[in-house]
Order: sequence, then structure tokens, then C-alpha cells
Amino acid sequence: MKIAEIIDHLETIAPPALQEDYDNAGLITGNAYWICTGVLCTLDATEAVVEEAKASGCNLIVAHHPIVFRGLKKINGKNYVEQTIINAIKNDIAIYAIHTNLDNIMAGVNNKIADKLGLQNRQVLLPKENMLMKLFTFAPTDHAEKVRSALFDAGAGDIGNYSECSFNAAGKGTFKAGGNTHPFVGEPNIRHTEDEVKIEVIFPFYLQQKILSALLETHPYEEVAYDIILLSNQYSNIGSGLTGELDEEKSETDFLAAIKKTFGLSVIKHTPLLQKPVKKVAVCGGAGSFLINKAKASGADFYITSDIKYHEFFDADGKMVIADIGHWESEQFTTELLYDILQAKFPNFAVLKTKTVTNPVHYFV
Repeated sequence: MKIAEIIDHLETIAPPALQEDYDNAGLITGNAYWICTGVLCTLDATEAVVEEAKASGCNLIVAHHPIVFRGLKKINGKNYVEQTIINAIKNDIAIYAIHTNLDNIMAGVNNKIADKLGLQNRQVLLPKENMLMKLFTFAPTDHAEKVRSALFDAGAGDIGNYSECSFNAAGKGTFKAGGNTHPFVGEPNIRHTEDEVKIEVIFPFYLQQKILSALLETHPYEEVAYDIILLSNQYSNIGSGLTGELDEEKSETDFLAAIKKTFGLSVIKHTPLLQKPVKKVAVCGGAGSFLINKAKASGADFYITSDIKYHEFFDADGKMVIADIGHWESEQFTTELLYDILQAKFPNFAVLKTKTVTNPVHYFV
């Protein structure tokens, strides 16, 4: 199996188009057409992880964090990034990063955190806008179902927890085929009127080419009429952070104790407790200060994230408790998430979870 096959699967789960502008997800070292000898899943691709991959016979590292965020003008080993890249290249080890695109999907990093906390009724905290498009097309009545099904199979028609959503309106289309045409119905040079169905479906922007290919391959007309428009609607399944609810209310101290146990923490940095029960919880793996106000507006009792600066703790404003549990700690289960994704697809292939703890932060307790 080639590395490209593994990458293709990962990118059907978390398309690269969903990564943030500042990100550098994708294949960072190596060649997608190498034969893959094994996959090592990790949060960070450090030099120690490269050595572990080498020792384990894995020539592909799938990491959450890109080892290269910005362009490298020189690669001479002066820092850990360059040392890691040099080691990977010398040993023919590919490094693939799946970062904010995995953060931004409903089944991604934050969903794994919610699994560990047992949260129900999950919703994206900050859904993205300008991610959806709408296709309008017109098919002869007898072929409308075939066209509609092809569009659904290509990924159109998903709205929240509903799939195969479309709007259909009957009408009459007219056209006059030119002299050198072979019309599906009607005769050249004679205006024809046909009973047609107007089909409307929405789809995420990154599927546009796939949707159009499905339309053109299944539509019976030589010239297919269609319109595509960009929608400003929020995409409820794509975005930053996540909210959910506990099965049963907990006291703040009991919930803090549960967080500590679940994430294996020695300490939790948090804002003052409010002496009220905890039911609704917001989470954001990694640096989540940008979502404090959204978490507060959502009615969350607790917001679990990391990398909160001193003055940002004041933004809790007595409305919720912010718990900063550490960056590595908040995203540690991403290794397990990547392993589960790949193991489910390639059950008979060598997929491993790193044994290297890459957390650069330590606590003296």
C-alpha cells in the first residue's frame, strides 16, 4: 500500500480545505508514492518520534501538529524543527500533519475530548460561514431521481444530522437544439418543451468538482443547465470548539476532580468557582482563548481549553469557569483518534500509537 492511499483516506475525513489560513497541514516530508511500511500516530513529530518510527519499521508519521509552520530558509540543524526534518529525510520517513482541518470537523479532536468527558447533545461552538454552496439544476422528470441520487452519493444534501436533503419543483423547460447536435429529446432546429424537475441541493465548497462531475456524468442532456451560488449560512458541522451536556449535573469540585482524572493532570489552572452545578460544558483542544466569549454566550458552565493568558481569565466574568488544562494535555487523545481512524480503515496494516511523550511542559508538584 502506498502512503498516498493513507493520506487519501485521512483527507476524506478531514479535507485539507478546512484548515485555517495560518496552518501547514499536509505531507511535510517524504513522497506520497512510497510503499508504506507502517504508520506511527502522534500529537507531535519530534526527533524522538522519528527515531521511534525508524525503530518500529514505520516510514510514515501521522501527526496532529505540523513540525513546519513557517518557511525554512536554511536547514542546518540549529533547532529542533530542522533537526527533526533532517532526521526524517535521512531515514526516508514521511511526516504528514492533519491539524486544524481535524480540529474543525465534528468528529475530530474536540469530539474525542467530549467522548472522554461523556458529553451528550454535542454542537460546534463556532460554526464556519461561507463554506456552503447551492446547486440548481434541471433534469427531465424521468431522470430526476438518477441525477438526485448521484448528487447525494457525491456528498450533496447534508444539513446538520439530515442527509439527502433537496428541494424539487416541477416545471417545463424549453430549448432548440442546433443543427450539429444529438439531443436526448426533441429534434434539431425545432423548439422543444420538456417536463422537467428543478433540483436544489447544498454542499460544502470543497466538493464542488466532485458534485459537478456526478451531475455531468448522470444527466442525459448534451448541455446541462446548472447554477452554483455561495451561501452565507453557517455550516453547523464544521467549525471551532464544541459544546455538550453531562448526563447528570455535577458540583464544580466533582467535575474538576473528574477532569483531573480523565486527563491525568497533576494541577488545573482555573477561574473562581461559582458555587453552581455543572451541566453544559464547552471544550476546545489546544489554544482556545479566542472562543471564551462564544463559550460564555453558549451558556456553558465550564470551558475546558488551554494556553489562556492572565488577562484572558478575567473574560469569564463570573458567568462560567475557565479551566486551562495544558496544551498537550487537552489534545493528548488525538493520537488515539488518529489510530482509531486508520485502524478502522486498514485493520490488517501496521498502525501504531507513539510511546513517546512529547509534552515539553512539566510541573513540579
